[in-house]
Amino acid sequence: MSERKVIQKYFPPDFDPAKIPRRRLGKEIQHKVRLMTPFSMRCSTCGEYIYKGKKFNARKEAAKGEEYLGIQIFRFYIRCPRCAAEITFKTDPKNADYTAEHGIQRNFEPWRDEAVADEVLQNERILQEENNPMKALENRTVDSKREIDILDALDEIRAKNAMNERADPDALLNAIAAEGLSAEELLRKKWEEEDEVETLAAFRNAVDGERVRRIEDDDDEEQEEEPGSSSSIFGKKRKREVEEHSLRAKPKHSDRLGSVLGKSIVVKNVTALPCR
Repeated sequence: MSERKVIQKYFPPDFDPAKIPRRRLGKEIQHKVRLMTPFSMRCSTCGEYIYKGKKFNARKEAAKGEEYLGIQIFRFYIRCPRCAAEITFKTDPKNADYTAEHGIQRNFEPWRDEAVADEVLQNERILQEENNPMKALENRTVDSKREIDILDALDEIRAKNAMNERADPDALLNAIAAEGLSAEELLRKKWEEEDEVETLAAFRNAVDGERVRRIEDDDDEEQEEEPGSSSSIFGKKRKREVEEHSLRAKPKHSDRLGSVLGKSIVVKNVTALPCR
């Protein structure tokens, strides 16, 4: 019984590889390849849409007599997955793309129109330069100016990159922190100045320019009050009531002493009266 996986093969002593007949293949032979569709397409027979990148088992052959600058153009054959109709497309070395040949319609792709428009503009420019030397001179001037601008921008980018490479990260972070702190201090100072201006404007009498004294409440809240307003009157009244209540709640030591002395004086006067 032979091995399932043969590692060594037997060659007889009288084996001569030159006697093996060589098989001649034709130039128009087709090769079976595995490929993906290079563009989205629609079958002309059944209308089936085939998206870009769908895998097929295709047949590949060289297009007879079709070349571009010595580059051979190849043709591929596939079949529609719905109706099995034959579809063919070819390579396009000129545009680095593929072209639909038979059995399909290529779907609309907007970037292809842009490429065509650029090509048309380039052809028109060539014709204008051939017929008008001044136009050619203007075009060369514009192109040179554009190149100079591009080189200047490139030099600026290189200078920035070199500066960033030479910069010390710690020093850069310290500088950024210092700039941020100064900006915060300036902003805080600006806010304080605005608050001071608003406070002065609120406590200034618009008629005679006199300043109004502010009455502080028990809660130590700063309230802006105009002279003669109801809020200022109620604030004064509230302060007066609080002071009276504190006096009633905490009598002084001298008051208590005076009351005791008064009682003693009354007793002495009573005892000093003559008896009838």
